[in-house]
Amino acid sequence: MTRPSRLGPFRAATASDAEALRDLEQAANLAALGHVFDPREYPFPAAGVLDRWRAVLEEEGVTVDVAEGPPGLVVFAAHDRTTLRHLAVHPEWWGRGVASAAIDRAVTRIRAGGATPRLWCLDANQRAMALYRRLGWEVSGAQRRAEWPPYPTEIEMVLRGSNRE
Repeated sequence: MTRPSRLGPFRAATASDAEALRDLEQAANLAALGHVFDPREYPFPAAGVLDRWRAVLEEEGVTVDVAEGPPGLVVFAAHDRTTLRHLAVHPEWWGRGVASAAIDRAVTRIRAGGATPRLWCLDANQRAMALYRRLGWEVSGAQRRAEWPPYPTEIEMVLRGSNRE
């Protein structure tokens, strides 16, 4: 397989991106979280995720940045004034700095508003946890149940100091 080489510029997502956001989230989740959400037991909730994206895209105060490249939508990062709420990168683009770039954009905006950036991550998502730790995020100690069955534990992380420590 040839690795894609060029990521397009980031842009604000629109309502017409809802299905592509759902599809990217599904591709990333199946590749990264099959050990948590076994697709035989917990099929990807496509309709529910699409409904959530439609609501997020209409929610005041939420920014959803996306960038494209082969095979289409490659990355998204959604944030509000304090929290990085959703992040995914197409598996073909993993390890290329795309997630870091999207996170940096969100962090810069959150900090510009005077807030300390926060996020929630599945504690079993070791790939994401390693990325966030490498970028300087710390576990806050807060936990909650994820919204989708089997309702695994999410942990809150905060980013203090500069974007990159």
